[in-house]
Amino acid sequence: MPMPAPDFSWHFTPGRTFAEDDSGTAGTLSVVAGGELWLPTGRVIACDPFVALGAGEAEPFTAEVAPGRYRVEAAVATLVREGEPEPDDGPHLRVAAARLVIRDAPAVTWELALQPGQELAGLDEDEFFGYGVDAGTGCFYDAGCDGSFPDCEGDEGPLWDAFDTVPPSPGPHTVTDPATGHNLIAFTSGWGDGVYPTWIGRDEAGAITCFVTDFFVVPAEALVS
Repeated sequence: MPMPAPDFSWHFTPGRTFAEDDSGTAGTLSVVAGGELWLPTGRVIACDPFVALGAGEAEPFTAEVAPGRYRVEAAVATLVREGEPEPDDGPHLRVAAARLVIRDAPAVTWELALQPGQELAGLDEDEFFGYGVDAGTGCFYDAGCDGSFPDCEGDEGPLWDAFDTVPPSPGPHTVTDPATGHNLIAFTSGWGDGVYPTWIGRDEAGAITCFVTDFFVVPAEALVS
């Protein structure tokens, strides 16, 4: 069995606080709206857009939803360390989790979002499937939109511009192709590069309520306190 899912309602409850015992850092969570993501096919991709976008490397999850427009939001942690002043360029912000909301209903079960060929039976209890991050960024978009952002594939373009803000903002940021209306919504990935799982929440009837990517900013012990 794979690693268990956290209770992501915790992450998306504004005002929740946590502490890192080893560093003396404390965090307070807020929820930042990221606008609406258009899913023309209902096949969801989550990936590092600077690495995988347009490269044919990212596959959609096997769980599909009805085509439509769905909101994206980020659980953003404001981090402080006791005795240290706030930095001149603003508070230290990290995206703890990013959520694509399919329906406004509580998730009562969680499962790993899988790509074709991935099998849960092969995972140990501390393992998971996730996407690799090599540019400190994650995103959601529709599989049918994969070829719509050629200007974002390289070392400049609208995706770079979205993150080049003063003061720096972790997102979410929306990039839209003016020709098709296709869009993606991107955000920084917690502490940066790594591998991060996406989870699917389902309601009591088994319908998908959301996709959530966890960036491991909130310590596991905080979720049981």
